Amino acid sequence: MKSLVVYSSKSGNTRKLAEAVYAYLHGEKDIAAIADAPDPAEYSFVAAGFWVKAGQPDPDSQAFLAKLHKEQDVYLFASHGAAVGSAQAEEAMKKARELAGHAHVRATFSCPGEVDAQTMAAAAAKTPPPAWLADAPAAKGHPDAHDLKMVVRMLEELDIP
Repeated sequence: MKSLVVYSSKSGNTRKLAEAVYAYLHGEKDIAAIADAPDPAEYSFVAAGFWVKAGQPDPDSQAFLAKLHKEQDVYLFASHGAAVGSAQAEEAMKKARELAGHAHVRATFSCPGEVDAQTMAAAAAKTPPPAWLADAPAAKGHPDAHDLKMVVRMLEELDIP
């Protein structure tokens, strides 16, 4: 099985998750930023990570997810300033699943990701401020060691080599 790990990361949070996924995978594998991603059709397993923007996968990730094929096994993972299980986090993953079309989404994972002060200040200046802003202080230091362990645990449970 040939595997591809791709990620879009504005602040490095999703990149950390992607690197943990890549380190876990065995066999023939590649890792790339979504902007530099190879054609996903060459891979039987694709792990795609994204950051959440306005309650959806970021634009580059949306374009990549639309390229996935029905015969591919896919693992979606994300980082966001919102709390785990929040409406924003859930809606973003739902949108990612829709964009992946008929690909076989085997699992999903999301966790908080630290939001930089500049982004938080810009969000706070909006009227009304986005809902995730109230959760953002709790995301400081994430993804942490536990988050990295959990993103890999999903692969272990699926018995992805």
